[in-house]
Amino acid sequence: MNAVTPSDRKAGALLGAFIGDALALGPHWYYDLQEQQRDYGSWIDGFTDPKADRYHAGLQAGDLSQAGRILLMTAASLRDAQGYDEKDFCRRMDEELFPQLDGTPAQGPGGYTSQSIREAWRRRVEQGRPWGETAGHADTTEAIERSLAIAICYSGDFSALAEHVASNAALTQADDTVLSMTVAYNAVLALLVEGHSMDESISAKLMERVKSGELPFHAVTRNNLQPPRPGDPDPPRAGRFASPDALLSPSYMAQAALDPDIIIEPAWKVSLVYGMPCAIYHQLPAAYYLSTRFQQDYEQAVLHAVNGGGQNLARAMLTGALVGAQVGRSGIPQRWIDGLRQREEILEVVDALS
Repeated sequence: MNAVTPSDRKAGALLGAFIGDALALGPHWYYDLQEQQRDYGSWIDGFTDPKADRYHAGLQAGDLSQAGRILLMTAASLRDAQGYDEKDFCRRMDEELFPQLDGTPAQGPGGYTSQSIREAWRRRVEQGRPWGETAGHADTTEAIERSLAIAICYSGDFSALAEHVASNAALTQADDTVLSMTVAYNAVLALLVEGHSMDESISAKLMERVKSGELPFHAVTRNNLQPPRPGDPDPPRAGRFASPDALLSPSYMAQAALDPDIIIEPAWKVSLVYGMPCAIYHQLPAAYYLSTRFQQDYEQAVLHAVNGGGQNLARAMLTGALVGAQVGRSGIPQRWIDGLRQREEILEVVDALS
């Protein structure tokens, strides 16, 4: 178990996500790595301004993207409501975010609006649908990027975590596989906040929560994935997710990171191994790999996430939360905390939630 205090781990996880988001703001979505290196050099090691003709143009080094701003809004809702209040979250979306959008990608706070948020805006604003009928089919990580604050808040109660994360994610994501992977990531994050390490045992610990009924995944195997015995009854469904595979994946990425016979050098090339695109099934394996390989080195973890190009903002945000939970706030470079342009507002919600 990690010797860092629980409060420090919670603060590290949330602050780690904000910093990962801001670090990738400038070099976001370069799929040509030679072009990225031409614009930002061979190694990005701090906050940078977005180029005038790129995503997030007009923002400055240390700013948050729209994903970071929605995370900040979610954390503020958790703080003010003293827990997850979906009505309060939806009210903030209606009053604070949606009036600033027009349904196009290259617009809105943060300079870019993701597909799932655009689709929710269309259903809610243009079509007048109620919340609960606003989800779209984007297979991306937007729901994780905001709901990780919920996981930090409910890290001691996996049943409540799964319920609230799934409910919040379903406001924008309609695909059950995306929802299951969103809950799984947040369950991993909660274990790290509890003090566990990101290693090959992480999935077995998650499956214990399935067996106890805390996590809503179906599983027919016995311990250590042993087959059911003749006469064993079909276990009752613990919840909405038919397969536990989203919980089993993290251990395989952890094993890959710890296996001396598996070499990814430099580590940023994990983006080429697992994929540079935005889809959740590219993003989570890379985040799990980097947060295992650099589990006690926040700086190296997020910088390799950023330098891998592609959807490096989500990769750095998710990696930053996982490693931040392991090293704690005290393990995050102070210069990056100081460099956040919304530093005071961010630290206020970090302190409240931790």
